[in-house]
Amino acid sequence: MPGVPELCRDARGAARKIARRSRADKDTVLYAIAAGLRARTAEVLRANVGDVEDARAKGTGGAMLDRLSLDARRVAQMADAVEGIAALEDPIGRVLYESVRPNGMRVRRVGVPIGVVAMVYEARPNVTADASALCIKAGNAVVLRGGSEASRSNAAILAVIGDALAASDFPRAAAQMLPPGDRDAIRELVQQAETVDLVIPRGVEALVRFVREHARVPVMAHATGVCHMFVDGGADVAMATALAVNGKLSRPAVCNALECLLVDASDAARLLPPIARALVEGGCELRGCQRTRAIVPAIKAATDADWGHEYSDRILAVRVVDGIAGAIEHVARYGSGHTEAICTRDASHADRWRREIDAACVVVNASTRLHDGGELGLGAEIGTATGKLHWRGSMGLEGLTTFQWVLDGEGQVRT
Repeated sequence: MPGVPELCRDARGAARKIARRSRADKDTVLYAIAAGLRARTAEVLRANVGDVEDARAKGTGGAMLDRLSLDARRVAQMADAVEGIAALEDPIGRVLYESVRPNGMRVRRVGVPIGVVAMVYEARPNVTADASALCIKAGNAVVLRGGSEASRSNAAILAVIGDALAASDFPRAAAQMLPPGDRDAIRELVQQAETVDLVIPRGVEALVRFVREHARVPVMAHATGVCHMFVDGGADVAMATALAVNGKLSRPAVCNALECLLVDASDAARLLPPIARALVEGGCELRGCQRTRAIVPAIKAATDADWGHEYSDRILAVRVVDGIAGAIEHVARYGSGHTEAICTRDASHADRWRREIDAACVVVNASTRLHDGGELGLGAEIGTATGKLHWRGSMGLEGLTTFQWVLDGEGQVRT
């Protein structure tokens, strides 16, 4: 197995070759990956069983086990996502800006690949397929470093990807995997500034922090997903209940799951009981502030540690706040910049939410769970960036490109 520097140099060479391939060529690889995942589902699932059994033996459960586990439906969804990426327009060569200067020179800003992307992630085997497909479509090579808990699953999926690349006359080095182990390899990977152009960490806060602290390569980070929904006074209680249940319970372990419910004090007596009842009946543990428990006494008391906490579980913090101003203040203090939602009938409050909430995604009268690459029409996502440069929110094809200026003249010189 080549060392990290050699592997990254191979990726750099592959990136140069991929960058000049046509959309048709790249899509051929993606359709071959999707077909390979479907044809080799049993092989992928056998590998995943070994990972899950090892994880259970180590006491892993809850959110981590859910992220790790595959079944036939999830493998089919992986294949569908890869085909969805193939169906998208090629971002490479797209003209982002164009003008003709007074001297007759034509000026364009054109989309180009980033080059080599390093992806560091935990547990989720689907990331192996999604990240590889997105990077290939965007003309990039990718160096993957999955967690040891998913080593068999990732290897099985990467084998499908490698065979599809080779069969389509693409270099296998376009998608490579660092072997799992300790974090020394991650530290070495994120310091390959001469060959790696971008690193994307996706996992627990400690992993993201480790990458940020040691990287000499630009980092596009996915921080914690502390997502809120504010239920405004006068809101439709049926809508608010449906959004809260979907946001928290449809898949509690994911980063766009609801972690805190804020309710307007002026209408909390009407809104809170039916929402709380539906959540509890769905198997959710509620932890409420003093004002919340005055209305719904049966729920547990929240502590200061519950505000701004990412549970990734069937637990939800609930707080009664003083109107939209109180909700905005709470989000400003405890939000992680991921996804913030409001349920309201007041158009002015919806507009204020859009203007004043500082987050990658602002949602009005819809579930936080909809901030996802597939739901946004991106085909899939490589992660959710909670920073502000150079991309924000669900990161798909466009986020995996940069641009270059193209100047076409007829002998013009600067005077």
